[in-house]
Amino acid sequence: MNAVISDTLLADLRAFLDPAQIASDPDSRQYYGRDWTRLYPPEPLAVVFPGTTEQVQQLVAYANRQGLALVPSGGRTGLSGAAVASHGELVVSFERMNRILAFNAIDRYVTCQPGVVTEVLQQYARAQGLFYPVDFAARGSSHIGGNIATNAGGIKVIRYGLTRDWVMGLKVVTGKGDLLNLNKGLVKNASGYDLRHLFIGSEGTLGFIVEATLKLTTTPRSPSVMLFGVPALDGIMAIFDACQNRLSLNAFEFFSEKALRHVLAKNGLQRPFETATPYYVLVEFENTSQETLDAALAVFEQGGEEGWLADGVISQSESQAAELWALRERISESISSHTPYKNDLSVRVSQVPAFLSEVDAVLSRHYPDFEVVWFGHIGDGNLHVNVLKPPALDMDSFVGKCQTVNQLLFDAIAHYEGSISAEHGVGLTKKPYLGYTRDAAEIAYMRAMKQVFDPNGIMNPGKIFD
Repeated sequence: MNAVISDTLLADLRAFLDPAQIASDPDSRQYYGRDWTRLYPPEPLAVVFPGTTEQVQQLVAYANRQGLALVPSGGRTGLSGAAVASHGELVVSFERMNRILAFNAIDRYVTCQPGVVTEVLQQYARAQGLFYPVDFAARGSSHIGGNIATNAGGIKVIRYGLTRDWVMGLKVVTGKGDLLNLNKGLVKNASGYDLRHLFIGSEGTLGFIVEATLKLTTTPRSPSVMLFGVPALDGIMAIFDACQNRLSLNAFEFFSEKALRHVLAKNGLQRPFETATPYYVLVEFENTSQETLDAALAVFEQGGEEGWLADGVISQSESQAAELWALRERISESISSHTPYKNDLSVRVSQVPAFLSEVDAVLSRHYPDFEVVWFGHIGDGNLHVNVLKPPALDMDSFVGKCQTVNQLLFDAIAHYEGSISAEHGVGLTKKPYLGYTRDAAEIAYMRAMKQVFDPNGIMNPGKIFD
C-alpha cells in the first residue's frame, strides 16, 4: 500500500475532525479499504470516522474543493467491491455514527444512524415487542447504512420484501454537500418525486446516508422450520408451489449437497437426516395451529408420493429450528477460505426451473474441474452461484476463467430478462456486465442522475459505472 497522506491534507482534516477520527496507518487502511471481496487490493489514502452529520457535510465540502474521492464504509460485508478503495481514495467509515435516535410505538418506526449493526436493530425492535424483518447471515456485522445503500434482501424477502420496503425516511448528504430530509417518515406522501428511493441501492454514488427511519412490524408467531432432501431440480418448484398454497411462508431457501458438506466439515454439525440428496429446501412458516401443522405434514406426504423429496424433518423446538437454519446460513463463511467467485442472479419466480436447468448445464460444461456451490432464495427467484478456487490456481487465472463463463451466464440472464445482481449490488465486480440488465438509455439516465447529485464525481467513483 503506497498511498501516503500529506501533512497538508492531515492538517486540513484536523480542522473539523479530532486526531482520533483519522487513521492513516497501513493496518487501518488495509482493514477499512476493502469489503468481503478479495479481488481488488485496497489502497486508500486514509480512513476518517465522522461522528455527526455536520462532520459528514464538512468532509464532503472539503472533498469537493480538493477533488478528493470518498468511499463509504459500513460493516464491509458487501460482495461486489462497492466498498473497496483501491485508488488513493479517502475511506469514510460510519462505525461511530451508531446510535438509535428515536422510537415511536404508535407509528411503529425507529430512527437510527447508519452505523447501527443490523442485529442490534433487530434486538432493539424485539425489546419493544416488535420485529425488524430484513435478515441475513451477516446480521452481526452489517450496518443499516450499507443495507440501505445496497437495498439488502436476505432470507425472508418472500414474506417481508427488501430493505426498500422498510425505509420510511432518510437524511442524506449529497455529493454537492446538501443535507436532504427525504419523506420524513410519512406513510402517504404524493408530493412529487420520492428521492428517497434513488438513494436506496445507490451504493454511495449519489451521497451518504446519515440517518434512517425504518418501519417495524409484529413478530412472527410460532415459526417452524422444515428441511427437505430433494433428488432433482424440478422437485424444488413443485415443493414451493405446494408450500405456497398451504402455508404462510416466512422463507423458502435452497442449497446443494456440496454446500451442506462444507458447512458440516467447517462447523462440526450433524446431517439433519440420513439420506443425502443433491439439493435441499428449507421452509420457514408460521405454525399457529394444529390445522397449520397438518397442512405442513400434507406437503411432506405429497412430496414423498410424487417423488419431489426423498427425506425431511420438521423442527420440534426453537433450538432445532436454529440448528436447521445454521445449515443454510453458515454456507458463506464455510466456503470463504476457498476464495469463491460469486454470482448473484435473479429471474422471475415462475422462470426459476428453466433458468436453473440452463445454468446447471452451463456450469457443468464449463467448470468440469471446479467445485461449484449453489444456494439461494428460490422463493423470490434469487440464486447464488459460488465457484471455489482450486488451491494450485493463481487468482488472476481463476478470475479470468470465471469471467469467461460470466458471458454465458449473463446471456441467459438477458434472455430471461433477469438481473446480474439480485441483492449484492453492482460495485466493481458486476460493473462490466451492467448492460445485460439495464439498456443503454436507462444507463444514460442513471449517469445523468449521478451528475445532478454528485457533479464533481467524488462519491464512490468507479462503482456501478465509470
